[in-house]
Amino acid sequence: MWLSAEGTAVNVLAPPKARLSVEVVHDLVCPWCYLGVRRLMRTMRRRPDLLFTLVWRPFLLNPDMPRVGMARADYVIRKFGGEERARRLYGSITEIGRTEGVLFRFDRIRRTPSSVDAHRLVIFAARFGRADEVVEALFSAHFTDGRDIGDPAVLIAVAVACGLDSDLARHFLGSDQDIDTIHAENLRAHRLGINGVPCFVIGGRHAIAGAQEPEVIERLLDVAAVEAMDA
Repeated sequence: MWLSAEGTAVNVLAPPKARLSVEVVHDLVCPWCYLGVRRLMRTMRRRPDLLFTLVWRPFLLNPDMPRVGMARADYVIRKFGGEERARRLYGSITEIGRTEGVLFRFDRIRRTPSSVDAHRLVIFAARFGRADEVVEALFSAHFTDGRDIGDPAVLIAVAVACGLDSDLARHFLGSDQDIDTIHAENLRAHRLGINGVPCFVIGGRHAIAGAQEPEVIERLLDVAAVEAMDA
């Protein structure tokens, strides 16, 4: 407590904020993950009373995808059985995306990449405190710009745009560093019973799957925050 210039007692002891870890199990080629992350971020901005630590956990929707990726047309046939079913699904996702300020342009995507190297770039960026920015940039590059985020040149461009050193990023991506980490994390997710993404694990205890509405996420944050304050 201190006295103001007018001699009024002012209490400067603000209530402590609960700190929550939020593990985001995601794949960078998953449109629902893009939507889910946007909703998560929107929910977090609504809660200035909480402190968050984001941990990005990789998941591989297409673990057998060649590292060079494949033509989008071939992927659509393999994944959905044909263009018509894919068009209906993508149309629905595009409509939902507009409400979140996400511009999906599936028509621009010519190749479906392996996401291994994109996930590796997120791990690299986390070492410099840039993971959140890189995740958003990778989602946007793939789903809005139709860029191949399995292409090292595209990944390096994303890294530089997010403030990372181009030479360090190039050296890292040219190595085999953290490839095993990506596959180990993917296996870990499955062993935990996570078979689809996005999945958010809050406070290490509470999990919620899918691109949930902010109100649903917020209720889980409230539960985890009470537990964190009582711990």
